[in-house]
Order: sequence, then structure tokens, then C-alpha cells
Amino acid sequence: MTFINYASREINCKIVYYGPGLCGKTTNLQYIYDSTAPQAKGKLISLATETDRTLFFDFMPLELGTVRGFKTRFHLYTVPGQVYYDASRKLILKGVDGVVFVADSQEERMDANIESLYNLEENLKSQGYDLLQIPYVLQLNKRDLPNVISVEELTGELNRKGEPVYEAIASKGDGVFDTLKAVAKQVLTELRKG
Repeated sequence: MTFINYASREINCKIVYYGPGLCGKTTNLQYIYDSTAPQAKGKLISLATETDRTLFFDFMPLELGTVRGFKTRFHLYTVPGQVYYDASRKLILKGVDGVVFVADSQEERMDANIESLYNLEENLKSQGYDLLQIPYVLQLNKRDLPNVISVEELTGELNRKGEPVYEAIASKGDGVFDTLKAVAKQVLTELRKG
């Protein structure tokens, strides 16, 4: 549900980073925020809960160009990873234009990944979206840890529609911008269709 501001000639798009608790959603956003030029980004807002935090900021990517003469501004959100905050997750998905699912590559986190992915599908459905229809990227994070599942196995278990898959080490920035560019490109392609 893209928001168009005719006065400022901006198209505002919402991208949500989804995944289980402690998978690296916040680390992705923090890295993007820290790497973005001050004049191209808004404030980083963190809403802390007892066990998790939700981050939000907006930025205007300079290299992605315009759509029909309008500049594009992306608003990036993370959802709380804990299932306890499911109502917040649903609310954050309202009006989403693109989703990045951040999977934790550690073997012991596979069940949490699967549970979170099913939860994403259900919450999108409750908002009137279909994961198979919206811009979507799968990020396999924490690839630098010793007990990781192979890319093939993770992809086989978590891939939903042949979406782009990126390996990442968000704490070092590896794969972070590749993931963001892939979902942003899909969002812009959808905009240009409309």
C-alpha cells in the first residue's frame, strides 16, 4: 500500500524485516542506517519491549532513481521476534510493500525459522496479502557461525516461491545491501506496473 505525497513528489514504500527473535533483523537495519548518508535518512526510532525491540527509519536511496518523476522513499521496519508480540507484528505488516525474511542459519534455530515463516504467511493473510504475490527476499543470516545448516538445506526448507536468496553476516554488513537492493528492486518493479 504505497503512499504517494504529491506535494513533495515522493512515493513512500514500506519494507518489513521479519524473522525469529535474535536472527539479525535489527542488525540489518542498524547497518543500513549507519551506512546511509545523513542527508538521505530520517531518524532511527527504536520501540523497546521487555524482551525485544522494534526499529524503524526511513531513507531516500539516491541511486534508485525516480518512478514517473517521483522520488522514492523507503521506510524500513523490523518486527519483534517473540511470538508474544504477534499483535505488533500484524500491525507493522499493515500497508507493507515488500518483505525480507531474515533466517537464522544456526542448526538449533531451524524450528524457530519455520515457525516464524508460517507466522509471516498467516499475518500477511490476515492483512489481505499473499506472500506469493508481494515483493519478497530470503536472507540466510549468521553464515559465519560454526554450527550453520547448509544453504541448500535452509533454502529447501524456507524458500516459498523461488525468491532471491542472499547469504549474510549482518554484523559485518555482508549481504545486507544486496538483500535490501533485491527487495527494493522488486517493489519498484511493482510500482512501475501500477
